[in-house]
Amino acid sequence: MSNFPQIQSATYPTIYLGTGGYSDTDLLGTLYPLGTKKADFLTAYAKQYKAVEINSSFYAPLGHKAYAGMVRKSDAQIKFAIKLHQDFSHTLKATPKHATAFIDALQPIIEANCLAPLLIQFPHGFDRTRNNRLYLAQLVDWFADFDLAIEFRHPSWHTPQVEHSFQDFGLIWCSVDYPQVSGLPKSKLLFTQTNLENSNALAKTRKGYLRLHGNNLNWWDAISANERHDYRYSVVEMQAWAQAIANQRQHFDELYIFFQNTTKAHAYYNIQMLRDALLDLSFTVL
Repeated sequence: MSNFPQIQSATYPTIYLGTGGYSDTDLLGTLYPLGTKKADFLTAYAKQYKAVEINSSFYAPLGHKAYAGMVRKSDAQIKFAIKLHQDFSHTLKATPKHATAFIDALQPIIEANCLAPLLIQFPHGFDRTRNNRLYLAQLVDWFADFDLAIEFRHPSWHTPQVEHSFQDFGLIWCSVDYPQVSGLPKSKLLFTQTNLENSNALAKTRKGYLRLHGNNLNWWDAISANERHDYRYSVVEMQAWAQAIANQRQHFDELYIFFQNTTKAHAYYNIQMLRDALLDLSFTVL
């Protein structure tokens, strides 16, 4: 048992743990038994975790067939958080037709009741200008029927005014643990779907979203994503995150936590550390 005090609360939120993507071969020998074929990774993944963040959809649009295959291989036993294509967040070339096509492709996951929040991750260059605010409002309207988690890497968005607007519209603030280096926002845990009865959101289940990147101080100089995420959290760090979550347990019903540090199977070990810490604090952890 951890040394943290037990939090007494009338709410019993559920926490989903998983990784950013499921295709990293660094997970062979831990999450995936040695010899597992890549085509069977998702089937093996679903035996361990109940949620996954799909990042490949950022690089190339995925079709109906691809999502149907994910549902089949996972036996509809996990929740899929889908990252929006880069045209929505980076090139800003997306149109309402692109949004409709993106949603149409998701139908197999929607029909199987396996859809977690959609994720849009804006780059560091997307600052809080008037044009970008108008674009964001437009994008939110395109995906108004879905839980939308939004990650901002430019610090200009990290203000109480933006946080309050998220609460008003039932949007999910994507909390992120970044390396504490110059140019990245400070890590924090924030829940904005705190009062959905008075928001514009359709769903009434209050959701949170947390991405854990690790604390590799070589973030800006790393030559690849694998190198950037080469960091394994300590037990103490995972216990600290568990306590931070427990301190806000009254503000959410479901929390999705995705570890991005699959390099060298760091995520596999960190998920177990966090799971143990959360169970000690009486959470339901999937």
